[in-house]
Amino acid sequence: MEWQQLAALCADGVERFYHAVSVFLAVIEARDDGDARQHVLADGDGMREIPEAELIRDACVFLVLRRFPRVLLCAMNDGIDLTSGKRFTKGYGKFSEMKSYDELLAAWDKTVREMTRYSVIVENAIDKASERDVPDILCSTLVDDCIGRGKTIKEGGAVYDFISGLQVGIANMADSLAAIKKLVFDEKRITPAELWDAILDDFTTPANQRIQKMLIEDAPKYGNDDDSVDELVVEAYDSYLDEIQKYPNTRHGRGPIGGIRYGGTSSISANVGQGMGTMATPDGRKAHEPLAEGCSPAHNADKHGPTAVFKSVSKLPTEKITGGVLLNQKMTPQMLASGEDKRKLEMLIGTFFHCLHGYHVQYNIVLRATLLDAQAHPEKHKDLIVRVAGYSAFFNVLSKKTQDDIIGRTEQSL
Repeated sequence: MEWQQLAALCADGVERFYHAVSVFLAVIEARDDGDARQHVLADGDGMREIPEAELIRDACVFLVLRRFPRVLLCAMNDGIDLTSGKRFTKGYGKFSEMKSYDELLAAWDKTVREMTRYSVIVENAIDKASERDVPDILCSTLVDDCIGRGKTIKEGGAVYDFISGLQVGIANMADSLAAIKKLVFDEKRITPAELWDAILDDFTTPANQRIQKMLIEDAPKYGNDDDSVDELVVEAYDSYLDEIQKYPNTRHGRGPIGGIRYGGTSSISANVGQGMGTMATPDGRKAHEPLAEGCSPAHNADKHGPTAVFKSVSKLPTEKITGGVLLNQKMTPQMLASGEDKRKLEMLIGTFFHCLHGYHVQYNIVLRATLLDAQAHPEKHKDLIVRVAGYSAFFNVLSKKTQDDIIGRTEQSL
């Protein structure tokens, strides 16, 4: 094929992509189960994000963002989404009437499984529409073994083909469950009705501010090697991972190795935008604030250094989260000023991967003061590059909220 023909096909593919989006919506609209359509699209995990993710998809990963804290709020609200007011699932009880943590966990399990099934319906619909109308000719020529098989990646031409959803707000989920279990059901310092009222109020009144203070200061936090919180999020995560592995993708059995789905926490910088659409959460986070990124602890919740962070992260079922277990860490340049300090960091990272079976960690080595000055005087820091999540970027081109999120990360010491 001549390059001119290839370029023409690619240009045509861009136009056809937008047609595919309309086809996808038509497929969803044609479904008899209108409630299923509402559940997924209202959450922002279908109509808005899947087509956008399609633009950056490779042969192995398809990005669908799932906000665990928002799903938890839905489970606590009898299946009704707190942000949109729309029903997402059948409903498995109201938190204000629940008598035990196990009752909440059962509602979470049923809710996240039901929403996962809906997301698979949407994924498959857009995948089939994209296969027909957006063949990704250029991408397919660069993926082994599409040319040899005479198939595009959408038709099963790739050697490996996996779909990874991305779960956002892992730390918020962990801290929320820990706060509920300890303060509501174990110690009974807060009633379910009081906590739910505080969440709906966004911790505004003096009484609800006192509840928020308890949630933040008196409950264990993920990232400190504390089994009482770490094991809770592992148990909750297992519900999603167990459900998602039941559903192969649309290329399964058509040639590629894999054709299955698995979990992933590589939320990139989506935690900021995803937080804007999530109301207040039981960990004390206020409505519309960023969610925790990747599998990293919530900002400044990790109080016992990088070793404790590594040990908390290592408890996640990383063998099932092969879409990425993204961990961000930040240190000041002074922490690596000497050769001994650099050797300490080298040994720490080596231990994480070789002994704790770590999956990923990345660092920003920069002063907080430098980042704040770059916000105030961007013209002085045009060459300042930071690690955002799965990529690096010039600090000055990031949104203010993403900049603030990076500035807010815990500064670790060795």
